[in-house]
Amino acid sequence: MLGWTMSRVEDVTPQVAWAALAAQPSAFLIDVRSQAEWTFVGVPDVSGLGKDVILIEWQMFPSMHLNGSFADTLQAVLMERGGGQNSPLYFLCRSGGRSRSAAQKMAGLGFQACFNVEGGFEGDPDAQRHRGRLSGWKAANLPWVQN
Repeated sequence: MLGWTMSRVEDVTPQVAWAALAAQPSAFLIDVRSQAEWTFVGVPDVSGLGKDVILIEWQMFPSMHLNGSFADTLQAVLMERGGGQNSPLYFLCRSGGRSRSAAQKMAGLGFQACFNVEGGFEGDPDAQRHRGRLSGWKAANLPWVQN
């Protein structure tokens, strides 16, 4: 048992997430990948929208154990940035699995608008087993930066 109620979370394309982030001042993008992924793979760039991505690991690298303080940390960051339980929250990971779990966790805690960015940052691997070409944020040609 994961310790929270599984709540319905809607999948949205990266393009829909981008449009919502642009249109809704109260919307946030939460990247739940690991520090190593942010450092070596890159992160979405929403600075052109006057926003920053919230970076909080869902699973802690290198052990990949669940981050027990994820929800508390996210709630504190949202409060700092003027967000709350009614803010649209768009969760993103590498390909959509961890972000779905994180979105379900927050929805289960009463957050009203939790969305999973389908395909995540890099999406599914192609025939050559390379990510970032078929689906996800990068394949959609949305802004991102390499750290």
